[in-house]
Amino acid sequence: MNKRLWRCLGLIFYVLALISCGREPLYQNQGYVFGTLVDVSIYGETEPRARDLSNHVLQNFQGLHDRLHAWQAGSDLDQLNQAFAQGQKPVPVSAELAAIITQATIFSRQSLGLFNPAIGGLIKQWGFQRDEFTAININAEAIAALVQTQPQMSDIVLKDDQAFSKNRAVKLDLGGYAKGYALDQAAAYLRSQGVKNALINIGGNIIALGQHGKKPWRVGIQHPRKPGPIATLDLADGWAIGTSGDYQRYFTVNGKRYCHIIDPRNGYPAQNTQAVTVLVPPGEHTGTLSDVASKPIFVAEPANRIAMAKRMGIDGFMVIDAHGKIFVSAALAKRVQWTEPNVALEKLQ
Repeated sequence: MNKRLWRCLGLIFYVLALISCGREPLYQNQGYVFGTLVDVSIYGETEPRARDLSNHVLQNFQGLHDRLHAWQAGSDLDQLNQAFAQGQKPVPVSAELAAIITQATIFSRQSLGLFNPAIGGLIKQWGFQRDEFTAININAEAIAALVQTQPQMSDIVLKDDQAFSKNRAVKLDLGGYAKGYALDQAAAYLRSQGVKNALINIGGNIIALGQHGKKPWRVGIQHPRKPGPIATLDLADGWAIGTSGDYQRYFTVNGKRYCHIIDPRNGYPAQNTQAVTVLVPPGEHTGTLSDVASKPIFVAEPANRIAMAKRMGIDGFMVIDAHGKIFVSAALAKRVQWTEPNVALEKLQ
């Protein structure tokens, strides 16, 4: 098992340790989807019912993963990307995928283009459309050429259940969106089935339903350079938390780390940040935003992080910069419990 799996597994086990106690009616089901470890914890249901419900959620996750896979031949996304590359001829698109593209375009505009799922070509160029990440020969000319094509979500035209792209360079990769979207889908399904209390964790993107007995769900925030969490917090009903880091999907060349979070402006992996965590209140797209919002904050220049968080509607967030310095907003600072004594941090106003 590689390092990124051990990190995900360690954090999930930590969360489970926090929420497990005695013989309480807590059922946990784990799987591996979206290239990461997934945990569905349901409290207060009988074991057979909780098992059936959590299995349904995991099966839905797998179906969504298969449909939205960016480099799996024959996936819905792969077929659409092939059509985009061939020109402006409209092709059929599912209602689900059309809705995803519409919402992702709104988020991209909101982030001033720093969240840009249309740059799948760059992600592939950097070798991150693979199951394993090994060092590549960095091709500066190819990267510059891809940046020059300026693929944008706004290049995609949706009309009458069909889609086409005005820019052949658009290549969708929803890796920074799908986990959060899956959280929203799972939460809506469990609520529709009458489940009052559950915690859904997709590789550190977590959404809470209800609480754990008489207490809120408590979750950990992964330390980007150490095993285990750097902090914990209580996650109330309907709230979600998401972390983007440079510690799961990356490789090193000449001692320099290159992670999968690409700056669309220059085509290179962002270098100023180790991790960004966002806390999102209940809303229509809470889970999705917990996945999306951390990316533009991660990519933004240090002086622009606060402004970008505001643009994305995020009050509670934490940034660990490239040197390991911790910056935390006032809204998040009052909710976290640090796992190490005397943590040096700077509060953001």
